[in-house]
Amino acid sequence: MNLRPPRGIRNNNPGNIRHGQNWQGLNPDGRNIDPAFCVFKSPVFGIRALAKVLMNYKKIHGLNTVRQIISRYAPPNENQTKAYIKTVAEQIGVYPDTVIDIEERGILTVFIKAVIRMENGVQPYSDELIQQGIDLCEN
Repeated sequence: MNLRPPRGIRNNNPGNIRHGQNWQGLNPDGRNIDPAFCVFKSPVFGIRALAKVLMNYKKIHGLNTVRQIISRYAPPNENQTKAYIKTVAEQIGVYPDTVIDIEERGILTVFIKAVIRMENGVQPYSDELIQQGIDLCEN
């Protein structure tokens, strides 16, 4: 039995965000720890990065349904995208092609929790910590 936490939890990166941007709260030794995925100093910074990515999908790319967002976030070459879309939509309580406002805090919170569970098999973070990560997006 493997008791080691999933990679995203170990890296304080519950969204499994790949290297490529100089995120707030990155561990300066992160590339040595994990050459593929960001390593954050604490989970709140990983949650912040996940929230920023999701909100930028709307702001920059105009994505506004679970299907559009997850298809970009979790492409089929790396994920079981159809199952991912179905699970996230069910968690939010919408159909995959229903227009959502990812910037609305309630939707964003549930979306983040669903992504964390899909990426790691668990969602160990309190609602308070998730809210703190979202609040850091203003910085």
